[in-house]
Amino acid sequence: MSAASTSDSCSSRHFSWLMKSCFPNPHHPSAFSPITITITGADTTTTISCLPDDLLLECLSRVPHSTLPSLPSVCRRWAHLLNSPSFHLFRLRHHTLLHTLFSISISNSALFAAALRFHDPSWKLSSFVPSKDNDFSLFSHFRLVSLGRKMYIIDRAAMLRCDTWTGTLVPKAGMTFPRKKFAAAAVGGRILVAGGCARTSVVEAYDPDENAWRVLSEAPRRRYGCIGASADGVFYVIGGLKIGHEAAGAAHVYASSMDLYDVAAGGWLRSRSVPGGGCVVAACAAGGDVYVLSSHAVELTFWRFSASRKSAGFGEWCRIRSPPLPAQVRLDSTVRFSCVGVGNKVVLVQVVGCIDDLLRRSGRMERGFKEGLVLVYDCGRDEWSRAADLPHMNRRAACVCVEC
Repeated sequence: MSAASTSDSCSSRHFSWLMKSCFPNPHHPSAFSPITITITGADTTTTISCLPDDLLLECLSRVPHSTLPSLPSVCRRWAHLLNSPSFHLFRLRHHTLLHTLFSISISNSALFAAALRFHDPSWKLSSFVPSKDNDFSLFSHFRLVSLGRKMYIIDRAAMLRCDTWTGTLVPKAGMTFPRKKFAAAAVGGRILVAGGCARTSVVEAYDPDENAWRVLSEAPRRRYGCIGASADGVFYVIGGLKIGHEAAGAAHVYASSMDLYDVAAGGWLRSRSVPGGGCVVAACAAGGDVYVLSSHAVELTFWRFSASRKSAGFGEWCRIRSPPLPAQVRLDSTVRFSCVGVGNKVVLVQVVGCIDDLLRRSGRMERGFKEGLVLVYDCGRDEWSRAADLPHMNRRAACVCVEC
């Protein structure tokens, strides 16, 4: 159904289709119990428009995932409900949300997207050619943040919103202060950014309903090349380099520490340092905790930071199993990882460089760690596994998890 034919209400044909989608064949062993609806009175015509929002959301949340992208075109009411936070909560309650890992890379001529679900053996690829409203040349050091099923591609002077159901790209308001290699994360339905700006240390928040940015606070440190994460209402600004002139040794303090901003209270918590003093290589939040990959002189270490503020162990560090990479390898600027929380898993994606090249330059014979390496850490089992390598066209990408 085209957008031009979208109406405000739905016919009984839509109601019949929806009921068949939500309540499958009663003879199937996994089907729900049959439901009988008895209507009395002179008028026995029932349309889906008669259903209250909560009941309609209950039905829509049970629709198969493959059908969801077409639902917003049925009518304006459906489109509004499908974009509401309530629909996300209904799907979360029914365990119908799918965690999908997206990798985005951008050239001057096109945007390349790759999506991976862990029950699938390979990545699914797609590409977008810019329209007159989308200038991809503006996106060179972008960050990715997801809100619901939508991804926000944020660069220093521009921002795009991508709907993962339809693939549509829509320009959105850019940040107030241009930034490069900054921290970004979603907290409470908004996008927060910090660092990456020599002019100011302010933290900004983007409200998708208003399509506007506003200043929240001043960060205690001006960081460059930092990483953003969020857990339990706290915005974490992790690692990076210092901006400006400070006391000797401050650079190391920045690279191995993180600042914590309590969004609800509007204040900063005590900064924390990564044990061992290594430089933060990658970080993310998963399963309610923050995970940090740190590089030392001769090894990589992997840490879990307890981020549940209601827990007595809030703020405690625990060293956990390191990723299965060659021993005594020290990452340099030629190799870069992206760390993404996907449900109760941490996904480590090698988006730049090749570890095999590092080994070759150091005279070592180990091989098998080519470009696009994807490693998956199961937080519950404390186990690492290897997923399908990142497609070649998605090198130098940014990654994010989308609940869609």
